Amino acid sequence: MNTWGRKAGRITALALSGIFAVVPAARAMHIAEGFLPLPHALGWGVLTVPAVLVGLAAIRKRTDQSPRQLVLLALCGAFAFMLSALKIPSLTGSCSHPTGVGLGAILFGPATMTVIALLVLVFQALLLGHGGITTLGANTFSMGVAGPLVSFGVYRLATRAGAKIPVAIFLAAFAGNLLTYVVTAVQLALAHPLGGSVSASLVRFLGVFALTQIPLAVVEGLFTVVVFNVLSEYSREELKSLRVLQEERI
Repeated sequence: MNTWGRKAGRITALALSGIFAVVPAARAMHIAEGFLPLPHALGWGVLTVPAVLVGLAAIRKRTDQSPRQLVLLALCGAFAFMLSALKIPSLTGSCSHPTGVGLGAILFGPATMTVIALLVLVFQALLLGHGGITTLGANTFSMGVAGPLVSFGVYRLATRAGAKIPVAIFLAAFAGNLLTYVVTAVQLALAHPLGGSVSASLVRFLGVFALTQIPLAVVEGLFTVVVFNVLSEYSREELKSLRVLQEERI
């Protein structure tokens, strides 16, 4: 195995060891099974399916062009699994937690992370009892569609505005995390209007989430920068091939 392969393998092993250390302590959930009426659950699932199909095509194209990117893609999946397993209960039927999808959105684009988020959510629902199968569409839409889109967009805007890469990464991960929970709050508000008022319910959900989610978004942003710095040391050429890392902007 070449030097890159050995280094990438060590990074992936470290991430996986972190997952197994963290998962047993995770006791909360995404939007739980049964907390969305069936029409809402089906509707969010229908909205998510096209994004998943686009993501599958994007992954196939990238891996055909450069099979070595599979290691980085697997690392992004491990990172998302690990962070999204760190949960703080915030209200009945949901919770606050990092998402971990910002890193993958920056490296591979938002479409790819839709598929990664779906896989993460399926494993968590089936193996850990976090989230649910009927709410899989809603959870994937918030964490795998909305969050990565915002992370990718913020990163591009920040870098084009002249921000240093670590600053752009922090802002992207921070914004993607918060937007995920704005969408989750919208989903819950639509399903459970307060006194018949969706807007009142939305304000309530956003207020409850904000207490834990804003600090978590800051932590996720900082941690994503740390992981990216490690990748920039061990996988510099791969990051350059993804047009994420440029020597003059380190």
